[in-house]
Amino acid sequence: MQRPIGIDLFAGAGGMTLGFEQAGFDIPISVELDPIHCAIHKFNFPFWSILCHNILCLTGDKIREELNIPNREIDVIFGAPPCQGFSLIGKRALDDSRNALMSHFLRIVLELKPKYFVIENVKGLTIGKHRFILEEVIDEFSKNGYQVQLPYKILNAVNYGVPQHRERLFILGCQNGLTLPNYPQIQTHKKSENYITVWDAIGDLPEVENYPELLEIDWVKAENDYSKPSEYAKKLCSFKRLNNDYSYKREYDRTILTSSLRTRHTQKSIARFDATAPGKTEPVSHFHRLNPYGISNTLRAGTPSSRGAYTSPRPIHPFTPRCITVREAARLHSYPDWFRFHVTKWHGFRQVGNSVPPLLAKAVAQEIIHALNIQPFKPRRKKYKLKKLENLELKMSIAADIYGVDRHTIPPRLKK
Repeated sequence: MQRPIGIDLFAGAGGMTLGFEQAGFDIPISVELDPIHCAIHKFNFPFWSILCHNILCLTGDKIREELNIPNREIDVIFGAPPCQGFSLIGKRALDDSRNALMSHFLRIVLELKPKYFVIENVKGLTIGKHRFILEEVIDEFSKNGYQVQLPYKILNAVNYGVPQHRERLFILGCQNGLTLPNYPQIQTHKKSENYITVWDAIGDLPEVENYPELLEIDWVKAENDYSKPSEYAKKLCSFKRLNNDYSYKREYDRTILTSSLRTRHTQKSIARFDATAPGKTEPVSHFHRLNPYGISNTLRAGTPSSRGAYTSPRPIHPFTPRCITVREAARLHSYPDWFRFHVTKWHGFRQVGNSVPPLLAKAVAQEIIHALNIQPFKPRRKKYKLKKLENLELKMSIAADIYGVDRHTIPPRLKK
């Protein structure tokens, strides 16, 4: 018996890959341009392939060749193609070079002819001139044998079990003649069930300030506090299974705290953080202090290396006057604790902030499963060991060499 298969384009570290896996899909191949992200993706999904390739130069035939399943139908293709441009007078939006990635996502779908597709993007794509992009994408799909679920919707991750306010546009579609997928129903209602809070997400994690070694490395032997963990925390630390989780199990040692490299703050910064009330923004750094009993603000990735490699403002811990760690950000994003990120804070936060929260992706993927009229099932193999620890600390140049791409595929940092 085979599980349905999907392909993740613009995979990043793998937030959507994981969400679709949890819903019952196999994702035998994912595509990603950044070799650092590819290395992290391969670490967390060792049983599948990652194709480190520029989608502008990629063909459906190349993907099928890598998949080694020339005749099998692909059930779903999903991804988050960035869009930066807008339509000009007399010019189609998809002809704008700044929208090339969206255009090539469309091309790959039409070449591979999956039963379903899912596009995730920023909600700004629905505003003003940017809407021309959506209109043209929907029109092109309609001309080529696909239908789109309309009206398209903006989904907020907080409504799907994620302790973070994060609004994103989703476009769902399928081949003509198939059942259109619905948008997932809101799973958390404020009147009947409280949202998952910041402290639900990170309250059981060890305090990193108690571990001086975390100033140099990103892991330490430090078991979580299981005296009063939330149900959410129990699931992310593998103490309890997620609801309707059909993912492959990974071996995981709960006594090791990972992705928790500390930040060296100055005494002035510490004093300012300490004076900032929960839910407020520190006026000098513009860092937001998390409210332990509320939800997180949107976690962002920061600028790419070609634009200075600046880290996006990171939230301040609700009780300790410091910025949160990558692991704490991952908890606020619904990543399980076995999932590892690059050892540096810059790459680690970039990988979290750029990704779709797995639980949000899972909610969307479950609707595709339902439309396919498939009963998902758990994999037979019990556990996989995540072994390629060297993938977690690769430098860009080394990662590029390993994956056979140009070292400047991701433009180097511009120094003044």
